[in-house]
Amino acid sequence: MDKTASKNLYDLLSDFDNAMLVTHGAKDIHARPMAIARLDIDMCTAYLLTDINSVKVDEINANHHALLTFQGARKYASVSGELTVVHDRELIQKMWKEAWTVWFPLGKTDPSIALLKFTAHEGEYWDNAGVQALKFIYSAAKAYIAGERPKMNKEQHDTVILKSAE
Repeated sequence: MDKTASKNLYDLLSDFDNAMLVTHGAKDIHARPMAIARLDIDMCTAYLLTDINSVKVDEINANHHALLTFQGARKYASVSGELTVVHDRELIQKMWKEAWTVWFPLGKTDPSIALLKFTAHEGEYWDNAGVQALKFIYSAAKAYIAGERPKMNKEQHDTVILKSAE
């Protein structure tokens, strides 16, 4: 794993509170927004909160391959991996945020709450915010004048192998 590229990816992902979770449905792919409960770069994992009775849990049980996508102000990422359903009550209590009471009125002790543990295998990011935006504008102008495509450095765009798929 390229430590610099994985750190760039993690730094970009840590700016997001939500992601689009893409799973395989019975007939097609299905995407929905999800709150990120925790992101752990060392373990290449993210945790999402869900209702155990949701369709997404059935989809995950049928096919555990998934994709998380992130989009913000000039920052984008896509991370592929695998999902498992986790019923660890202690972990749920540790990660609990009061704002989630909107979806779980019984609070953190609601028996229908489960965590989705996303184990990342590969990620790709595009970062054109802040200083990177200035670098991109310069690169794009230079490429335009030369009649070429702009070149992005590894701080702006890279693909990162995080963990081998098993």
